Amino acid sequence: MLIVQKYGGSSVGNPERIRNVARKIVDRKRLGNDLVIVVSAMGDTTDDLITMASQITDDPSEREMDMLLSTGEQISVALLAMAIHTLGEEAISFTGAQVGIMTDSIHTKAKIVKVRGAAKMRQELKKGKIVIVAGFQGIDKDENITTLGRGGSDTTAVAMAAVLKADECEIYTDVDGVYTTDPRIVTDARKLGVIAYDEMLEMASLGAKVMHSRSIEMAKKFGVVIHVRSSFKNVQGTLIQEEDAKMEDVIVRGVALNKDEAKITIARVPDRPGIAAKIFKMIAEGNVNIDMIIQNVSEKGYTDLSFTVLKDELKKALKVIGTIARDVGAAGVKHDENMAKVSVVGVGMRSHTGIAAAMFEALASKKINIDMISTSEIKVSCVINSRDAEKAVKAIHDKFKLGDKKVLKEKVGAAK
Repeated sequence: MLIVQKYGGSSVGNPERIRNVARKIVDRKRLGNDLVIVVSAMGDTTDDLITMASQITDDPSEREMDMLLSTGEQISVALLAMAIHTLGEEAISFTGAQVGIMTDSIHTKAKIVKVRGAAKMRQELKKGKIVIVAGFQGIDKDENITTLGRGGSDTTAVAMAAVLKADECEIYTDVDGVYTTDPRIVTDARKLGVIAYDEMLEMASLGAKVMHSRSIEMAKKFGVVIHVRSSFKNVQGTLIQEEDAKMEDVIVRGVALNKDEAKITIARVPDRPGIAAKIFKMIAEGNVNIDMIIQNVSEKGYTDLSFTVLKDELKKALKVIGTIARDVGAAGVKHDENMAKVSVVGVGMRSHTGIAAAMFEALASKKINIDMISTSEIKVSCVINSRDAEKAVKAIHDKFKLGDKKVLKEKVGAAK
């Protein structure tokens, strides 16, 4: 059996954890499995490298940031190979470039175009070696090192599973599966046994930190079933797979929260045909990702145009949008960093009504104001002030009765 495993930064956060991961891998190897391991940078290495860069310059080149950040994973793969060697098994580590992970040329958030190194990896597996691949990175057509953005090691693992036609793809992390919401916010959050690709894609893109959204897109495209598991506990996790009929029986699968939202408003935009197309084309050319968009009612030939971006892209977005505002004759640009997005997700929402109303009632009961609203077939999202974020999640989770009944009973028993 060929198994692809991915270990996140917390799983390999220090030498002892690396040795624990090595033992786990060797145990699976000695059961007769072939193993390809994808590893993230150790612990806070990526954040430390970003901090180091910020001490050099406020505006680092994205190409050089990729060169810098890619070193974190190279440390992890080499140390893990060494740990496996000490246990008496053969292992070989590779960078993304060495296994032919070809990407586009958009630095810091590149997309995988193809993987050319499948034969090379199979050759090493035939020799009985455990293959270890640096996650999060690749190389473009000009041989520049690129990185895949936050959580990109998940995408690397799914790409490996797809190209090698692996029997299993296991994502090991510091949680033991996907929950109805963040258990650090809601203590009775319930672990899900299974979740559909579309639900997980929405949860990931809306703020759930367990999986990288692009990895879910790739898994769905190539039919890779993902098993999200704990690095620290030997328990069944959550399967991410194709939707089946039973999944529609659950109306809301989970509540997602993203505290890293910022709102930008272009004030008094001339309201004429084609102006929105021009604005958003220029934003796209600046490689700024836009989420929700709201255009106010036109008044005296002008309108305000508001949209959200991720907070860590705000500085770049404001630089691009300031130029755009001047070009189109707008009055100016305002922004608010204190925003959060809370969302409900579930494939059952396709066949049930009243979900949005129930969500709005939950927010109203806690006197939480809604700034922006976005919907799709299987989700409803609201942008709110970040100070109300956790209160909103708790209210919505309770409204849809998503809690773990066992935890609720324990809490009642403790209260008595």
